[in-house]
Amino acid sequence: MNILKKIQKELKAPKNQRNSFGNYNYRSCEDILEAVKPLLEDAILTLNDEIVHFETSQELKVVELVDGKGKTYTEIIGGDRFYIKATATFKEGDKEISVSAYAREPQNKKGMDEAQITGATSSYARKYALNGLFLIDDTKDADTMDNSKSIQAEAKTSNIEDLKTEADKCQTIDDLKKFYAKHKGLGKDFDNHIALLAKKLGK
Repeated sequence: MNILKKIQKELKAPKNQRNSFGNYNYRSCEDILEAVKPLLEDAILTLNDEIVHFETSQELKVVELVDGKGKTYTEIIGGDRFYIKATATFKEGDKEISVSAYAREPQNKKGMDEAQITGATSSYARKYALNGLFLIDDTKDADTMDNSKSIQAEAKTSNIEDLKTEADKCQTIDDLKKFYAKHKGLGKDFDNHIALLAKKLGK
């Protein structure tokens, strides 16, 4: 696939986007597509999405696990996961190659409705499918290098403490399950707090 090899060598997709909050530059899926179109010649590039459902447990469960050092800890498991699987397909003559990438839809994202969340997740997955197809190295990309980590960590810690206080107000195990379903994914400390509350309410 001569055209693909040429694109992999010549493609330039600079990080023209700016995240002012995180203070970093990054490239988007659209930036990659704009850069690659003039290089396609007679080749065809298509992008497709599909929703992939990973079923875990329908109910929230509190389980006791043992780590590699033999120490017991509490974990909360349960809830389904939905991912966007993006596939970039490059067709040159009678040959084609496809590369896929996954991105998970968050439960919610501030300032976005459900359609916008899905769109943003699709764009993210497509970007990394294109990265794989065209050998674009994003190891130092903005998505993984946030210069405001200390500020965000402090805000996150404060938010988690507030949510713990809210969780303490749950009167029944069902209320606690509903509360956790809205706020899961905040880390082991928060999960352990919920697990202890679940034990108390379950008695």
